[in-house]
Amino acid sequence: MSDVTSDTNQTQTGGSSSAAPVQSDDAILEISNISVSFDGFKALNDLSMRFIRNELRCIIGPNGAGKTTMMDCITGKTRPDEGTCIFNNSVDLSKLSEAEIALVGIGRKFQKPTVFESHTVFENLELAMKTDKRVRFSLFAVVDDVMRDRIADTLRIVNLNEHADQLAGRLSHGQKQWLEIGMLLMQDPQLLLLDEPVAGMTDDETERTGELFNSLKGKHSLVVVEHDMDFVAQLKSMVTVLDQGSMLCEGEMAAVQANPKVIEVYLGR
Repeated sequence: MSDVTSDTNQTQTGGSSSAAPVQSDDAILEISNISVSFDGFKALNDLSMRFIRNELRCIIGPNGAGKTTMMDCITGKTRPDEGTCIFNNSVDLSKLSEAEIALVGIGRKFQKPTVFESHTVFENLELAMKTDKRVRFSLFAVVDDVMRDRIADTLRIVNLNEHADQLAGRLSHGQKQWLEIGMLLMQDPQLLLLDEPVAGMTDDETERTGELFNSLKGKHSLVVVEHDMDFVAQLKSMVTVLDQGSMLCEGEMAAVQANPKVIEVYLGR
């Protein structure tokens, strides 16, 4: 999919986001004709997007393009004025609360990491699993070993296996980001929404985060909102560009970077 698709062309086909036949069985999330206004400002303008199961998708665009509002609509923080967000081909997210959306398998990570700083790394992951799974106290003895294995696997995945007994508050900024991603993974999400995950990281931490995300391809669906173009290039994923609440174009990174409209409204700034 190296060709860049213009949002304008999609709109001219009738506004159904179906410029090509939609294969819903391949999609984990379909956003159709979403519009959101705040005090007369149109944050999203008839936006339609389709996210493929187990893909890694990057979302870029200038400030005010609608990236955060799009994620807010997916997670129930903001209700769209028009349009739908359908998860797993059948779940209408607009009818669910934020908590219910989390339970159906959508996890979100904001730019600033939120961890339990007075607890160890291991305890943070344990709390994340217990909170989501609501395990009955009577079953703790049965699942203890299973939980420990899960936590050990997650520690390895997020590069924190040597920090299991360290207080989360003593981790570096990048390590706290990895821990929060690990906490999301403990909840078995099908779709992870990650908002500027490498902001404030060192170059080494940024590179390791790219390796982490690439390792999750094929196991989870990831949507990454990011401004660091070198990091986006490291992920080698499909890139969608938003501008003024609409899709400007999408395609592979090289095609997006060469698109005159993208250069004009975003990369050239």
